[in-house]
Amino acid sequence: MREAVLPSFYTNMTFKEKVSSVVNEALGQKPSLFLIDLTITDAYKIIVTLDGDNGVILQDCIDVSRAIEGGLDREEQDFSMEVASAGATSPLKMPRQFKKNIGRKLKVTTATEKIEAEITDANDEFIVLEWSAREPKQVGKGKETVQKRAEVKYEDIKEAIVIITF
Repeated sequence: MREAVLPSFYTNMTFKEKVSSVVNEALGQKPSLFLIDLTITDAYKIIVTLDGDNGVILQDCIDVSRAIEGGLDREEQDFSMEVASAGATSPLKMPRQFKKNIGRKLKVTTATEKIEAEITDANDEFIVLEWSAREPKQVGKGKETVQKRAEVKYEDIKEAIVIITF
């Protein structure tokens, strides 16, 4: 049986660099998937959290897990692994996640306010939220419903969670 020959740059990498490289390679095979988080514990447990433009199915996690397993050498470093999708109640972290949720209702927390609104647009710098609010009338007594709109920069978002409605 022929032994696999690794490129010389690969043998000089740290374990985390190797894992990161293998994960990126695996995700290159599935362009609709993207990495949310990669953690390697002191006990060499690899925890990969994925999301996808069209969601993540079990087979996606299996495929990425197998690609990682095949790209690392247990003789060199023993490890355990967990590959999972970002849960439905997990906070959104990346612009790509916000973009895939356009049209859904979010609960967004900033340093100064909490907003429950529909995300109507997202780019690489900010999101656009729109909602209705009851405010005192400009003239006379009582309240009226007004349409609100806000552009919120990603760096101002402390937490954003999709509100799931049934």
